[in-house]
Amino acid sequence: MLKKIDRGRLFLNAHYHLFECPLCRQAFFPTENGLVCPNRHRFDLSKKGTLFFLDHQVKADYDQALFLPRQRMIASGMYAPVIECIKAVLGDAKHLLDVGCGEGSFLAQLVNEKTHAAVGFDIAKDGVYLATNQNVPAFWCVADLTNLPFAEASFDTIFNLFSPSNYGEFNRILKKGGQLIKVVPAADYLKELRAAFYPNDEAKQQYSNERVVTKFLEHYPDASRQRVTHVFTIPEENRQDLLAMSPLEWGASEERKEKLRQAPLRQITVDVEVLIAKIS
Repeated sequence: MLKKIDRGRLFLNAHYHLFECPLCRQAFFPTENGLVCPNRHRFDLSKKGTLFFLDHQVKADYDQALFLPRQRMIASGMYAPVIECIKAVLGDAKHLLDVGCGEGSFLAQLVNEKTHAAVGFDIAKDGVYLATNQNVPAFWCVADLTNLPFAEASFDTIFNLFSPSNYGEFNRILKKGGQLIKVVPAADYLKELRAAFYPNDEAKQQYSNERVVTKFLEHYPDASRQRVTHVFTIPEENRQDLLAMSPLEWGASEERKEKLRQAPLRQITVDVEVLIAKIS
C-alpha cells in the first residue's frame, strides 16, 4: 500500500492543473515534493500527503475533539437522506471540490466511479489530517476561503456543506455548466439538542438561516431549493458523540452538559435546505 505522501504526489502529478498559486496567481507545476509556480513559490507535501496553502498558522475553532465525534455521527447514517439528495443532483461531475471539508466524511461518500479528481480543503489542519484517513481517491489541503489556491474554471461541482461561502471565488473556479451545491441548516435542525442545552433560553432554541439563503439567491436567482427533514434514531454507541459534534455545547453550562451525558438524547431532527445553483 502506498504511503500517504506518495498518494499525494501521484495526485498532484496527474491533476496539478487544478491548482493555482494563491500568492501570485500563476500556474503551478509539479515537483518531486509538491507544487511550484514560475515565481518560485513552493508548497511541499506533508508526510500525510497534504498541502498547506496558508502563509501563516491559524488557530481554528474546530479540532479533533469535535471532528472525531462528527465523523462517527456521519458514519452512523445521521445525514444519509441529505447525502442521497445530493447524489441525485450530482450528475456526471468529474472534478469535485469540498469547501470546508472537515474530516472528509461527506466528500468520501460523494466520490463515485465517474469522479476523475476530488479535492477537499479546510482551514482547520486537524480536520484535514483526519481526512487523509478516508479510504477514497481524494486530495486534501489546508487553505483559506478568501484566497483559494485553485485555477479558474477547474471544477464541475463545488460542495459547500454546513460551511461559509465565497461566491466570487466559487464563480471563478467553477466551469461553465458546473454547479454549486450548498447545504444550510433549516429551522428544526438539531432542535432537540438546542432545547436540551438551553431549556430556559428561547432565543437559542430558535434557528434561522434565512439571511444565508437570501444571499445565495441574490447571487443565483435561478437556483433550486430542496428541504430534507427526517428524525434520526441515534445508535446507543453514538449518543455521546452527538453532544460533542456541534459548537452548540460551547455556550451550555457544565450542569446541562453533565445532565445530557448521564441521559443522552435518543433521537435528533436533521432539517436542512439543499440549494443548487447552475453556472451558465
